[in-house]
Amino acid sequence: MVAGTSAAESLLERVTCPHCWQKFLPEDVLWVAEHRDLLGDPMLTPADPQRFLPTRFNVEGNAIDAKNFSCTRLACPKCHLAIPRAVLELEPTFISITGAPASGKSVYLTSMVSELKRLLGTTFALSFSDADTVSNQILSGYVEQLFGNAEADDLKPLGSLIRKTVAATTGEMYNNVRFGTQTVAYPKPFLFSVLPNRFHLNAEKAARLGRVLCLYDNAGEHFQPGEDSSGSPVTRHLAEAAALLFVLDPTMDGRFRELCQARQELRQTSGRDSYSIPQEPILHEVADRVRRHARLRQSERHKRPLIVILTKYDLWYDLLEVDENTEPWRELPAKSENGGGPKRYALDIPRIEAKSDKTRELLLRISPEIVNAAEGFAEEVLYVPISSLGWATTVNAEGQLSIRPADVYPYWVTVPILYAFTRCLPGLVPALKRRK
Repeated sequence: MVAGTSAAESLLERVTCPHCWQKFLPEDVLWVAEHRDLLGDPMLTPADPQRFLPTRFNVEGNAIDAKNFSCTRLACPKCHLAIPRAVLELEPTFISITGAPASGKSVYLTSMVSELKRLLGTTFALSFSDADTVSNQILSGYVEQLFGNAEADDLKPLGSLIRKTVAATTGEMYNNVRFGTQTVAYPKPFLFSVLPNRFHLNAEKAARLGRVLCLYDNAGEHFQPGEDSSGSPVTRHLAEAAALLFVLDPTMDGRFRELCQARQELRQTSGRDSYSIPQEPILHEVADRVRRHARLRQSERHKRPLIVILTKYDLWYDLLEVDENTEPWRELPAKSENGGGPKRYALDIPRIEAKSDKTRELLLRISPEIVNAAEGFAEEVLYVPISSLGWATTVNAEGQLSIRPADVYPYWVTVPILYAFTRCLPGLVPALKRRK
């Protein structure tokens, strides 16, 4: 039972845990004990409160624990990890962010989330907020460091603002659960609620269109062969994902660097004129795991969108020969019945796809193996150039890539996930028609 009669009436028929991806009935959800003596859940740690299936409730509909304390938090009946109430009412949408080590996944995720919170309400009439502040704590800290830094005018190494995702499954990005003698490490998801507000074109369908967005940021090392097992299912979310985002750093490719007019800055950060870190094997490993977990044949292409995100566009934009660099959405005509409400916009799909075509042509000339790997795996592939930090990165005296937080100006970082919304969740983000 969930607190409140009205809440119970809006529950999903089946709930999906964002940690272990188990599906269960809402009446099977566990509650988290509140009394300080009820510690030591057998599947978690001695410091974790016990989980229980309640038999007593107070007048507000909240469970009563064994020490007669009212409880408010919920947990998954399989893994016992805490889940937000939003997952009981809103369907989940899983988005997996993958890529090679040091390709910029965490920086991109930080910048994207900050921009979504800033733009979605005013541009697409969508409420975007934390569904679980505890689960999002690490990412919220990164956002604060990059966009709310008290020393915003000081030049800071990027590594001091956002730490590299730790590959060890005992780190802060993973939850360890004991199943008898077996300990399983699950990646911590970042959870956000996305709901149409009253100015949305489909405001009356908010309950149906609303989603819990579940984002996963894995260390690139976890896509090395053999790194995914029953004890460490760190990338099993790939099979659940409505869209896959593959972060590609073109400047890791020596062929790309040779053509880039900003290669002098790149040499300063690497200490050598040219180097190459292969990223194609990671993409192949992602494809193999999706096929394995989604039970796809080797000859079968994935039917969900694969979006290849090319980072550090500020260093190589001159190679693309695209002049227009404004945000890709257009204002919609005002509806007379909205009472002079805020402007509303639609995602310019033809423009995004045109830029994708140009980016694909560039990759075919310089790194054709990436295109072959992507299009051999997925039926629909989009190539999106982005800059997580903008145009003001520089190199400090120690040769570290640095920026002043006040100068961070992200470019197109919301485009990949907004495009994914238009493909996976029709009606949530208004969009101009795709090309035939």
